[in-house]
Amino acid sequence: MDRDAFREALLAVMERKVHPAWPAFTSGRVARELLHVHLEQEYACYVRDFPVMVGRAYVQCPIPAVRRDLAENLFEEETGGLVAGRPHPELFLDYPRGLGFDLERFEAVELLPGTAHYRATLDRWIDAGWEPATCVVTIFVEGTAHERSLFSDDAPARPEPPLSEHPLVKHYGLPLEHLALTKAHRQVEGDHRLAAWRMVLDHVPAKRRGLCVEAMEACLEAWITYRDEVAAACGV
Repeated sequence: MDRDAFREALLAVMERKVHPAWPAFTSGRVARELLHVHLEQEYACYVRDFPVMVGRAYVQCPIPAVRRDLAENLFEEETGGLVAGRPHPELFLDYPRGLGFDLERFEAVELLPGTAHYRATLDRWIDAGWEPATCVVTIFVEGTAHERSLFSDDAPARPEPPLSEHPLVKHYGLPLEHLALTKAHRQVEGDHRLAAWRMVLDHVPAKRRGLCVEAMEACLEAWITYRDEVAAACGV
């Protein structure tokens, strides 16, 4: 497939990265005593290990320009040295900390079957070469259903309401000072999204594009199952 068809195939996957249960989480309909399930599964599935995932794509890549973008992403995720000031996985734990949850639970999370399958799917494709690894880590995992807005002014951008309207603040009483990760993501989001698509569209060879789309489709299918099980566990 040519470059335009490749981009469209990837965007088509991302536009389906939407789960019908998500409004229950953003509107406060998930019981507070079950919200920790969502946070634990997300943390243990990929948040805790995300810097390592980026690193695994990095070490497989022979292209200096791609490695530089991956290295910058890795440095920020692992250290927060560019924006956040602290490692992003560590900042994630500010959410449950601010909600008064027991952080010891996050040290030994038992993955739900769907979560384990999603993680195994991510690992399988991350180990399949730098091209699918970079697609999966920087576009699928980090991206949203609003990726098309990077290429078209007519496509809706990802909403960024005031921090006081963040669901954890509005519905669960999370103090604003515990939104450091959200603030950091907003600061680096534009650069990270553009870098992700630049790496993939400019450097993945034509003969590997089909494999990348296959990887993205597999991750989407596993992600839906993961979100289905988390939603059920949270009473949705």
